[in-house]
Amino acid sequence: MDSSNLVNRARAELLLEVVEDYFIEPSMTVCKLVENMGNSGGFMATHVSLASEIIAEMWRAKGVKRVLSFTGNIVSTGLRGVIAQLIREGFANIVITTCGAIDHDIARGVGGKYYNGKFDVDDVFLRDIHIHRLGNVFIPIESYGAVIEGFVKKLINEAVRVKREWSSVELLKLAGSLINDRASFLRSAYERNVPVVVPGIVDGAFGFHLFIQSQLTKFKLDVLEDEKVLADIVFGAEKLGALIIGGGISKHHTIWWAQFKDGLDYSVYITTAVEYDGSLSGAQPREAISWNKIKPSARSIVVYGDATVVLPLIIAKAICDLHNSRH
Repeated sequence: MDSSNLVNRARAELLLEVVEDYFIEPSMTVCKLVENMGNSGGFMATHVSLASEIIAEMWRAKGVKRVLSFTGNIVSTGLRGVIAQLIREGFANIVITTCGAIDHDIARGVGGKYYNGKFDVDDVFLRDIHIHRLGNVFIPIESYGAVIEGFVKKLINEAVRVKREWSSVELLKLAGSLINDRASFLRSAYERNVPVVVPGIVDGAFGFHLFIQSQLTKFKLDVLEDEKVLADIVFGAEKLGALIIGGGISKHHTIWWAQFKDGLDYSVYITTAVEYDGSLSGAQPREAISWNKIKPSARSIVVYGDATVVLPLIIAKAICDLHNSRH
């Protein structure tokens, strides 16, 4: 084949989809908006649309075990309800998250109020008037520490009546049973019998108060038992998929275990971190391939953006696709 034919073939393979303009109509649905974004040619818009396709495909494909991985910060926001919905509607076979997520879910789930705030309020002033700040979310001191402490006391009192030693997965299931809040992801996990794994369980208020209670009671925590739960899901799966929101330990623990199944078959990353500092949080799916954590043949995408903005769009379109495929 001469060089001109090679060039023409390369051009034909690359120039398949024409950029399409679109207009916002008052009656436009979110699903139609994301569909239009997927045809618009720029920039993360096409990634949002593709992420929806991948989520829908892994959700409906047979034999796929799906991991829902997220960081604690989003649980302080209204996106907590979407996370709970994903679990309740059957997306997640297992949750991997952080102690901060447990803290916020408990605090809000038992009545603690979080408030819309601002990024630029002086933090010394906030400290003086007893308000914690998480970005532009304000958390009154009375809605956090003491609330979690009281819940953990109740939880451990319930637990030690049954047995002395608990895995984190077992304990968080019990915690979910004690929360009466539809927006609680722990409650959703309890109702759906979805295990919640927190590899950094002591890194937060919940874990700290577990330690305190272990000094006051006969309670003991067996974190290695959680890894058996993960192992059973990973090795028992035909295929693995993951929606990974944010980075850090929850992301790493997800892809770490995936390597023992030769990597994820589906992966969607949502992040604001960049790869140029070598961080795990910013590492793209292609880097995970070199570690055997994502298969070279996997359907994968990384969406750069604030999860509170892009995740609802992704999930809304994925749910539309699932609904349409069933009717």
